[in-house]
Amino acid sequence: MAKDQPLRTQIYLMAESGLDPGALGQALEAGAIACVLLRSADVGDEALRDAIEALRPIAQQREVAFLVENRAALAVETGCDGVHLSQDGMTVKDTREVIGADAIVGIYCGASRHAAMAAAEVGTDYVAFGGGPADRWWQTAADPDILSWWQAIMTAPCVAIVGDDLRTAGKLAEAGADFVAVGPCIWSHPAGPGAAVRELHTTLGGGESRSDAGQIKDA
Repeated sequence: MAKDQPLRTQIYLMAESGLDPGALGQALEAGAIACVLLRSADVGDEALRDAIEALRPIAQQREVAFLVENRAALAVETGCDGVHLSQDGMTVKDTREVIGADAIVGIYCGASRHAAMAAAEVGTDYVAFGGGPADRWWQTAADPDILSWWQAIMTAPCVAIVGDDLRTAGKLAEAGADFVAVGPCIWSHPAGPGAAVRELHTTLGGGESRSDAGQIKDA
């Protein structure tokens, strides 16, 4: 779909290695999800492999892309759809050489406009914006101003970190986020992950972006 045909912002779901597979299933059944990212911080390869085996089929059986954080070789080994880069020193080019041209490669750029533009120039499938450092990138919401700037000059999709308050997602969507990345506030929702996803869909109902529905790659 052409970039100038707006569609509402999509959901980028973040999961931890200890997540109950049933909780992920509830979230995915409650509404459309663009992708699921399994975070890898402080998790060894064996534990992460076990988590992938438990969670990946739940996403892929529903035609939802399943990404893993940073571990490119493990992503290939376990049949993941791509990699999200959040650590300094890991490049889009090097990761692409490991996982191939058809896999998804996205990168966290924090609030750095320079880093985001450089990543887009080397062919990242998306850039992710947030307010936190690389080791806690998922915790702090993106600045709406950087999303508006990005959409005004760039075509690569942008992912906006929501942080710990689902209501922030609406503001980020209005500012131009193609995808909103949510994690802990989904799994800790008092009414459960299904209710959280439904609430998020309602929040995003008025948000628009340029990306094709449900697509991280080639949006």
